[in-house]
Amino acid sequence: MKTNNHEVIFAIVNSGYAEDVMDVAREHGVRGGTILNARGVVNEDAAAFFGITLHADKEILMMVVEKDIRDEVLNAIYKEMGMAKKAKGIAFSLPVSDVAGLVPAQPQEEKPEE
Repeated sequence: MKTNNHEVIFAIVNSGYAEDVMDVAREHGVRGGTILNARGVVNEDAAAFFGITLHADKEILMMVVEKDIRDEVLNAIYKEMGMAKKAKGIAFSLPVSDVAGLVPAQPQEEKPEE
């Protein structure tokens, strides 16, 4: 199904922090994600230049989100899990042109007053 209403957010963090990122994302409207185990590689000179510590074990959290919440989610992830934090996370988004299998969010029905 063609779409221009979704983006995928990738959050790459030190191992053990992906669930924390997911908690932050849920607070901002994300309904779920997929965690992949990964291993980071970087030139040691570049690491020294950017002032980062190398941690080989990483986790990648992928979340398909509606475009209207993308910026809010990215900002929250960066604020809570960014490079200045223990998670040493980076996050970015890419456009999604086709989706299959997503169930649209159902608006919550208001309960009638008794």
